[in-house]
Amino acid sequence: MRWRGPWRGFGRMDTPEVTVIAATRLEAWAVRRALRQGRIIEAGVGLRHLRANDLGEAVVSCGLAGGVRPGLPTGSVVIPKRVLRTDGEWVTCDPFLVDVLVGAARELGLEPELGAIGTAVAIVRGTARESWAERGCAAVDMETGLLTAPRIAAVRVILDTPERDLSEVWRRPALAFVRPESWREALWLLREAPRCAGRAAAVVAAGLGSYARAPGRPDGAAAAEGG
Repeated sequence: MRWRGPWRGFGRMDTPEVTVIAATRLEAWAVRRALRQGRIIEAGVGLRHLRANDLGEAVVSCGLAGGVRPGLPTGSVVIPKRVLRTDGEWVTCDPFLVDVLVGAARELGLEPELGAIGTAVAIVRGTARESWAERGCAAVDMETGLLTAPRIAAVRVILDTPERDLSEVWRRPALAFVRPESWREALWLLREAPRCAGRAAAVVAAGLGSYARAPGRPDGAAAAEGG
């Protein structure tokens, strides 16, 4: 993997129809740092801060994920072709967006995992990971499957894994910093979470740059450019 740092973004992003959704302050900061221009929304965990009219025609979910399948280490890029919603419904990601994001990841020297992402209502840890893997998921998040835009895609970078599980305490993160046994794990998260968020943002920024230049992209801007 050649990529070693944040993608610095593009000077002009003519993709007003694409909204980038990031859940946390860290994930949103990483996107804003990589994507100099663009519509970016810090939507909160589980999209709790997102209003119904915030989404446009196309949405890219960007941020961290928990790995559920063994063999995908921390830092693995997941660009799913489909998403499993919380109600068990499968949703197909937009093929055009998926293609440009996959191409962008490879241009950055990152080979993405194209397996499905599941959306959970709480942090998935321990043996609960196995049930998601059995349903065909490579990773889980808490946002992508809640999106209802006509066209969706996602770039998620795996943080915790079956081999590197999170403690139960992270269901209530404020408690972690008053429990000394959690401090070593907290230090790992403080190091790895920004690195993984930056990697996801780098792929999205590169992908939207390719999207802006792509002929025949399925949106109004492409039609206008074509005459």
